[in-house]
Amino acid sequence: MSESNAAPIYVDVLIIGAGISGIGAAYYLQRDQPSKTYAIVEARDDIGGTWDLFRYPGIRSDSDLYTFSYEFKPWTDEDAIAGGPAIMSYLRETVAEHQLGRNIRFQHKVKRVSWSSARARWTTEIEHTGTGESVTYESAFLFAATGYYRYDQGYRPRWKGEERFKGQIVHPQHWPEDLDYAGKRVVVIGSGATAVTLIPAMADETAHITMLQRTPTYIIPLPKKDPLANTLRRALPAKTAYEITRKKNIAQQRYFFAFCQRFPNAARQLIRTVNRALLPRGFPVDTHFNPPYAPWDQRLCAVPDADMFRTISKGKASVVTDQIETFVEDGLQLASGKQLQADIIVTATGLNIQLFGGIEVLVDGAPLRPADHVAFKGMMFDAVPNLVFAIGYTNSSWTLKVGLICEHFCRLLGYMDDHGYAAVVPQRPDPKMPTRPLLDFGAGYVKRVIDDLPRQGPAYPWAMSMDYAVDVQGLRQGPVYDPNLRFYSLTSAHRMRGEVLPSATAS
Repeated sequence: MSESNAAPIYVDVLIIGAGISGIGAAYYLQRDQPSKTYAIVEARDDIGGTWDLFRYPGIRSDSDLYTFSYEFKPWTDEDAIAGGPAIMSYLRETVAEHQLGRNIRFQHKVKRVSWSSARARWTTEIEHTGTGESVTYESAFLFAATGYYRYDQGYRPRWKGEERFKGQIVHPQHWPEDLDYAGKRVVVIGSGATAVTLIPAMADETAHITMLQRTPTYIIPLPKKDPLANTLRRALPAKTAYEITRKKNIAQQRYFFAFCQRFPNAARQLIRTVNRALLPRGFPVDTHFNPPYAPWDQRLCAVPDADMFRTISKGKASVVTDQIETFVEDGLQLASGKQLQADIIVTATGLNIQLFGGIEVLVDGAPLRPADHVAFKGMMFDAVPNLVFAIGYTNSSWTLKVGLICEHFCRLLGYMDDHGYAAVVPQRPDPKMPTRPLLDFGAGYVKRVIDDLPRQGPAYPWAMSMDYAVDVQGLRQGPVYDPNLRFYSLTSAHRMRGEVLPSATAS
């Protein structure tokens, strides 16, 4: 990275990431805090984050777009479960309609962010990936819209004998544009959302495709098109139709999750009954679609119009539940003794979690260790000033939570302006408060880094809520002021040094 003598660029809010969360944050800032200056810095060449990164066949949302899209911009496509290109078009429309693009800086890769209590500012050091030059921003607030997984590297186990395999090994996060799987035997290792997307998307062109899973996943069918939504859109103004459909789908998500949590055995039986009805008579559902955990202990996989089950029923795809003993020249040798022949093996083995996009974070010169901090209202960390992060729901549509966080953030900015505050820091009521991991979730990608994750407390506002109704009450309708927040002023005569100043006592 080459040095630059240019003066730092100042904005009130620096948003890191131009994905669905960062674009949403920019919209809410323009709407609710129009006097604030902001910029979005994005390491990639385009907007979209996840939806620009993943290029594997069939890439789609596994949440309905009436809840996954923004509350302020109706989803008008006929498909409720939509593919990556349609989602990217929607995001481009959002950016264009609200003129957000003028504030996006592409090829700006953040290397380090540093907070100074003396100046009540963040300094963000950036490398321009196109020129190699360094760029520096200063801002009152950081909004981390980086998601929670690593963009440059997916989770990729290593298996015995891989070097012997004569075919191609592909990870979905790095899908080759020229991959030719027509007439090939394909094995997809994994049983999560990526695997159940790839199987039906590739099946028509392959000689045969097999999903090899170590552990089954709950898979439920959802209609690709929402009949009520499409009917309402023909009869009502687009915004009204969208609001009704959105409320209906939010309620459905909440009630089904609550049902699974309260009656896990009944939910398990219900899902397996649906699976049996969609598969050929005699298909071993109890072997291949009977996870050892309760529904929603991990995220359920949704398949539009039961495409995964229809593909299996047509004989174009198979499911094998087994473990890999070793790779062989023409496929895989399994622990059961069975062999799977393959020309291409796709390792749909999951993601690597990486908070803040791998950015180095310093607070008054001290490195931030996430596991030492507890989340406040699911959007800030204790002892870290003027930093907001966006992590969506794991049991519902990601964007539902992010929208509420953005609204509350804008209200927080207004409250601080009204009272003359320069900084805000959540503070634990008790240093010995019991905590648990921020993502209290059974997925493998969470378990692998459980000891490195930030924490959450036992109750609101320190618990990481996964309930939209609770968050509406706390983030949208609840007060900004909270006794767990410490506000600070910064004047020419009085610098903030980490203690509560007399002039900054919250009221």
